[in-house]
Amino acid sequence: MSRRVITLTTDFGMGSPYVAEMKGVILSICPEIVIVDISHQVAPQDVRQAALILDQAAWRFPDGTIHICVVDPGVGTERRIVFVQLDRQSFIAPDNGVLSRLMGRGELCRALVLTQQNLWRHPVSNTFHGRDIMAPVAARVATGQPPERLGPATDRLVMLDWPEPEVRGAEIDGQVLTVDSFGNLITNIGHDLVDRLGSSATICVRCAGHTIRGVVGTYGQRDPGTLVALIGSSGLLEMAVVQGHAAQRLRVEAGAAVTVSCV
Repeated sequence: MSRRVITLTTDFGMGSPYVAEMKGVILSICPEIVIVDISHQVAPQDVRQAALILDQAAWRFPDGTIHICVVDPGVGTERRIVFVQLDRQSFIAPDNGVLSRLMGRGELCRALVLTQQNLWRHPVSNTFHGRDIMAPVAARVATGQPPERLGPATDRLVMLDWPEPEVRGAEIDGQVLTVDSFGNLITNIGHDLVDRLGSSATICVRCAGHTIRGVVGTYGQRDPGTLVALIGSSGLLEMAVVQGHAAQRLRVEAGAAVTVSCV
């Protein structure tokens, strides 16, 4: 029988003792569990960035994986903590929109509000629900606790707005979704929309006063320092500087406007 997996996504930062505390709680309850760190480099309180990271990574994990996300600006307030099962992936997170990017990507099997305090670690800190609520609940589910006993069902989850690209004739108007760790600018424009415009050599990408002509297959097809456009591993159009940092070069961040056309 394969071992269960729990993943962690937080804004704690690398080397934070908070990550180790959560792992310690999980392993104390379920010592045979496999714990995988998706990322602890989410910008502090950046719920939108955490949602994008989860959406990119979570679907690559085996069926039955439990994903914990602790990016929780409202910790200690009346905001809820939820357990959500999409297809065969489960998520435990604050109900602050961090799961909204995932919704619709898989079948919603259940959504529950964590209320059963006998499953939590006590005393519960007002400022560390990741350790005292999310971690022990995830570990108990991994050891066989039926999810329906975690708390009442809910049909209402906080959803963030995720703007879709707009197609206007031979142009696509989109925006930068996020900046990755290499400084690449990941847009919300999918490869399918780009492909409809024409061949890769005829595509023109404009952002922050810069124009990129042509879409390359990979970074190494151009010289170091060149600003390029390409379809990244997530299937989205991105802008990059070969062996450089596109966000710094263009001086843009998430939300910047991007226009794609055919020349």
